Amino acid sequence: MHTAQAWLLATRPKTLLVGMMPVVLGSALAFAHGVFQLAPALAALVCALLMQIASNLINDLYDFRKGADTAERLGPPRAVASGLLSEKAVARAAWAVVLVAFCLGQYLVWVGGWNIFVVGVVSLVVAWAYTGGPYPLAYLGLGEVCAFVFFGIVPVSGTYYVQAQTLRLDVICFAAVPGMFSAAVLLINNIRDIASDRNAGKNTLAVRLGGQASRWLYCTLVLCAACAPLVFWLAGYTAWLVLALTVIPLTLRSMLIVFRSEGVRSEGAALNRVLGLTIIQMALQCTLTALALCIASTVSH
Repeated sequence: MHTAQAWLLATRPKTLLVGMMPVVLGSALAFAHGVFQLAPALAALVCALLMQIASNLINDLYDFRKGADTAERLGPPRAVASGLLSEKAVARAAWAVVLVAFCLGQYLVWVGGWNIFVVGVVSLVVAWAYTGGPYPLAYLGLGEVCAFVFFGIVPVSGTYYVQAQTLRLDVICFAAVPGMFSAAVLLINNIRDIASDRNAGKNTLAVRLGGQASRWLYCTLVLCAACAPLVFWLAGYTAWLVLALTVIPLTLRSMLIVFRSEGVRSEGAALNRVLGLTIIQMALQCTLTALALCIASTVSH
């Protein structure tokens, strides 16, 4: 594998949609409420992608150091554990990405005030503490909570805030949707790695709950997220949101695969497939929801 390919592997490009979609949704909500601003929206998008990359690099590094990334893993190979990149190189890259994100984030602080600075610093600390430090959050079973908050509530609300200079309850409710999908993405990843994580002392939520209970939790998260547009429509939002309900068949398909995969020899491959399907569900639903909100706002004016 060439060096460029190794770095691409380390950034985990498929997961970048998880960082991008909440910002798209937050900007669509700003557009629907008549407060959209292009420059803060673009800055928030770039910062979110950089934070996603930094989190992936840090996770790659610390999971290797703590012995969680071994040959027993059923997921894609990791750059450091596979010997494709050195620990020092990945650590330097992670710090560089964090520094760029921090510098760019100062524009958002200038636009949104010190509240954004506090949110940014907390996000950086959590990105490190997720697998780093003496008490890594992922090893305490708090990974899915972090995913819900920092890949759902925080980016959607933060993106909206830097454009509107205020925050609304309905924005936070919409933010729960990518939050649930993000938690589900991490959960399915952890279900796949239950055996290797348990051996490494990585007590994820999936390790604590066990395979079957974790599968039920995954299904609850994705089904609630997939049906959320119907709830928003019934609560008085635009009927265009029914567009996002077209994701439900894909959701049901992933749920079926999750339960059929339990205990079979190809479980790892099946769960990797579900991982990809869940990211696609999140991307489609956030995109269609954003489109619905923008169409409704344009038509009403």
